[in-house]
Amino acid sequence: MAAKRFAACFLRLVLISLLVAYSFSLPLNWRSLYLIKKVNREGPYIGLITVFPPEETAFFQIGAFKPNQKHPFVDLSGRRFLVGKIHDKKVVYVRCGVGMMNAAAATQQMLDLFDILGIVHFGIAGNANNSLSIGDVTIPQQFSHTGIWDWLNSNRSLNYDEASLDFKRYNVPRGDNLLGHIGFRYEQFFSEYGKANTARPLFWANTTRQWLQVAANLKGIKLNQCLNSSVCLPQKPQLVVGLRGSTANIFVDNAAYRDFLFRTFRVSSVDMESSAVVMTSLSNGFPVIVIRGLSDLAGGQSGHNSIDTFGSLAAINACKVVVQFINQLHLDTR
Repeated sequence: MAAKRFAACFLRLVLISLLVAYSFSLPLNWRSLYLIKKVNREGPYIGLITVFPPEETAFFQIGAFKPNQKHPFVDLSGRRFLVGKIHDKKVVYVRCGVGMMNAAAATQQMLDLFDILGIVHFGIAGNANNSLSIGDVTIPQQFSHTGIWDWLNSNRSLNYDEASLDFKRYNVPRGDNLLGHIGFRYEQFFSEYGKANTARPLFWANTTRQWLQVAANLKGIKLNQCLNSSVCLPQKPQLVVGLRGSTANIFVDNAAYRDFLFRTFRVSSVDMESSAVVMTSLSNGFPVIVIRGLSDLAGGQSGHNSIDTFGSLAAINACKVVVQFINQLHLDTR
């Protein structure tokens, strides 16, 4: 009898050892998925997405994020998703990387894998609106992907509903230009609430109205004006809610194109990720808001681009607004 018990116990130990060894031989994403399941038991969470290291540095410098003691992070597909709290709100944070593909991929991954209530996207942006200033924070109500074009020969006619850009208008002296012209196209928008496998044309993607109303109550928030005792902006930065933003896989540092974007689309900010985050969130049926600090004039300056000087200040100001927005947000945690 004792021998049988010993044999049974030994067999169990062998099986457990094999299971442990097998689990450590699994690809990292399988182990991460197991950890995500544990994380989600403590959800739901607000999803936070920023873009590149200086914005992440500002986020941690604010000091509002408190990591989860049991499960502080999950590594998946090369990205580190941080789990924690801001004030009393549970959050999952990730740095997506520069560009629309990175932004859409990280957003979709967060929505698919984590128990998410909505997305707060934040970082810095170029300023295309002369009535705004470096250091201001903008929370747009609409975004357009202004990098989806038809590039046409100069002898092709332009029949585009939204806008077109004719390069010869910018020749000095005026004349023909072999680059021809481009016509701005609509996105193909697939939605959780639409007919399956059927896209509708979309040029302007709206952020979530209820979250914009919460953000509007933050006007008057105190934002940083100075980098240090000797480097300050000439005016106090302000929070502006309800304008338009432009996104493309283009870093805009050109005065003529900046002016074209503002005159044609009335956009006040230009960046490389926001439209992708917004469209991905809306496509999946989740609320979304974008908070961007203005770091430079997108080419409207004389001389050197100010992103190297005031990029960190703009990032800090955006993060200050993010923290206060999360604090004011009343969530339906199901």
